[in-house]
Amino acid sequence: MKRNKTLMAAIPLVILLLGLVVYQYGYLHIKQQTEALKEEQDVKGKTLQKYLSTIAEGPELTKELGALKELRKAQLTKLMEADTPSLAMASLQEIIKGIVISRGGSISSERVGKVEDIIPLSAQDAQKETAPLPVKKGTADKKDKKETGSKKETGSKYKIINVSMDIVVPDSNALKDILYFVETRVPYLVTKEMDSRVRNMRDPKDLAVKLDIAALYGGK
Repeated sequence: MKRNKTLMAAIPLVILLLGLVVYQYGYLHIKQQTEALKEEQDVKGKTLQKYLSTIAEGPELTKELGALKELRKAQLTKLMEADTPSLAMASLQEIIKGIVISRGGSISSERVGKVEDIIPLSAQDAQKETAPLPVKKGTADKKDKKETGSKKETGSKYKIINVSMDIVVPDSNALKDILYFVETRVPYLVTKEMDSRVRNMRDPKDLAVKLDIAALYGGK
C-alpha cells in the first residue's frame, strides 16, 4: 500500500519532467529552426527583390551604356590615333600638307617636335622617380640584374605631339584660310605658334610662314 502511494506521487513528477524535456528539446528546437528559416527566407526575399530591380533596370542601363559608348567614340574622333606617337606625327604632317596645298601654298621644310605627356612630372617627382635607392654592399649587382628588363614605360597614354613647318602661301587670305581649317577640323589641332613675313619686299605678295602645330595623341 505504501509502495502504491509512492508510485502515485512519482507519476506527476515524471510527467512534469517529461513535459520539460519535450518543451526543451521539442518545442524550443522547432521554434529556433522556424525562426532561422524565416530569417533565411527574408534574406532570400530581399536578394530576389534586388535581382528583380536590377533586371527591371536592364533596358535603361543598356541604353545608358550605349549612349556612353557613342560619347566615347565621338570623343576619340577628336584625337590623333595611331600605333605609335611617331606614326601619329607623320599623319599630322600629312594633314597639314593637305591643308596648305589645298589653299595654293607649298612646303619649304618640316620637322617633328617633342612628344609631351598631358600631365608631366614635376621636377621633384622626376627626381624621386630617377634617384637611386640605397643598397647594401654586394647586392647592387643582383638588384641591377633583377630590374633589367622589368622596367616599364611610365606616363600617360594621352600625349601631345608637335610638328613644325615652313610654308609659303600666295597671300594673307590663303594664310587665314589655312589657320581656319587647322583650328576647326577634326581631329582637333592647335596652332601653338606662327611667324610670318613677306617673302620678297619688291613683290610683297607671297608670305613665308613658320607654323608650330600640336595635336592630342590618344593611342589606338
